Amino acid sequence: MEERTRLVDQFETHRAHLRAVAYRMLGSTGEADDAVQEAWLRVSRSGTAGVENLGGWLTTIVSRVCLDMLRSRRSRREAPLEESDVRMPDPIVGREDRVDPEQEALLGDSVGLALLVVLQSLSPPERLAFVLHDMFGMPFAEIGPIVGRSATAARQLASRARRRVRGTAAVPDPDLARQRQVVDAFLAASREGNFEALLSVLDEDVVLRADYGEEGASRLIRGARAVAGGALSFSRFAPFARPALVNGAAGLVTVREGQPLSVMGFTVVRGKIAEINVLADPERLQRLDLA
Repeated sequence: MEERTRLVDQFETHRAHLRAVAYRMLGSTGEADDAVQEAWLRVSRSGTAGVENLGGWLTTIVSRVCLDMLRSRRSRREAPLEESDVRMPDPIVGREDRVDPEQEALLGDSVGLALLVVLQSLSPPERLAFVLHDMFGMPFAEIGPIVGRSATAARQLASRARRRVRGTAAVPDPDLARQRQVVDAFLAASREGNFEALLSVLDEDVVLRADYGEEGASRLIRGARAVAGGALSFSRFAPFARPALVNGAAGLVTVREGQPLSVMGFTVVRGKIAEINVLADPERLQRLDLA
């Protein structure tokens, strides 16, 4: 019994880190929790005898679980994802007046929804190598065995992923207060139906992705004028929008009569909105903790 209690305590010490790894791998809070639970089941069966670096060992286990889940996810698709096939990662939503450690970590790593969308386009080994090395500093010598490659091959996987991320994912402004000013200006212009004011806060090449779930048609919109036009159609819901942290960045949560309508994550670059990622899937919104 004492050995079991000690094992539980050791695992709980590392749970937050393991969940962070799994979330960045999978882009899903539910699947991240499932991956951590599966890692616990494996640990509880094998024990920790002879393990010198418990944190590294547990990270390896949860990484293998995530890799299996990513491969299974891909095998279920009949065709590769097209750019227009919008599947929004699960957002991590929090209050702006109380930044918790999870939000701080997301902000520090720039793990916004825009980055997670790009990570979805990577192969499972590329995603694993990038996340473990670039976000958590794991050596390639330890990453290689997880993906069944040499350390050199693991380095190449991460390099390919890095080029894709740098070429696609916008890097947000680090100043959260400045982000909030820009998002507030967007919200005010939406409420007023002011097309020109909307254009003034949107980057010329802004991208909007909206995931309405299986029942609705998801949308991918490019360009400031097109996105501003879409924002005007949002104006009737704008009065119900409230500020929130979405993956560590300024965002909006829209709730009407107790029912969540959307979570919007913004990527602000050089004082302009470069990306807007919207989760409006009713089923998935109900599973989020928006209290």
